[in-house]
Amino acid sequence: MIREIQEKDFEKVYELGLLLHENFKTTYNLKELTSKDYFHCLVYEEKNQIIGFLVYTDLSEIVDLVDLIVEPKHRKKKVASNLIDTMITNLKPTDKIYLEVAVDNHIAIDLYQKFGFEVIHTREKYYGEKDAYVMERRITE
Repeated sequence: MIREIQEKDFEKVYELGLLLHENFKTTYNLKELTSKDYFHCLVYEEKNQIIGFLVYTDLSEIVDLVDLIVEPKHRKKKVASNLIDTMITNLKPTDKIYLEVAVDNHIAIDLYQKFGFEVIHTREKYYGEKDAYVMERRITE
């Protein structure tokens, strides 16, 4: 089941977020952010356990897919695809979605391309010494 985050989910989301970056918990004040209309965190729950989540912001026809993570043992089971699909379904047809991804993260790049994202720019040394692609997808009717 995919749903918006609830306060009871915060600790598990923080735990999973550490797989993305070591300062995830200090970067995200989930209690504060979930009170904002523009902030969304979709959680993927299976057997009452959160196994993945997707964070995005929705600001004036521009959406940023900020973070996406799935527990390693649940990867390659369409969890990330279902999260992305749910996000896209919730957006207006005029929205554009942007994201950054490390140029060497081929699995993520392939996934995003399957959803119609295209590389529009490269940010040099965005992740320390690693470059990142900026990818865009337009939502059409």
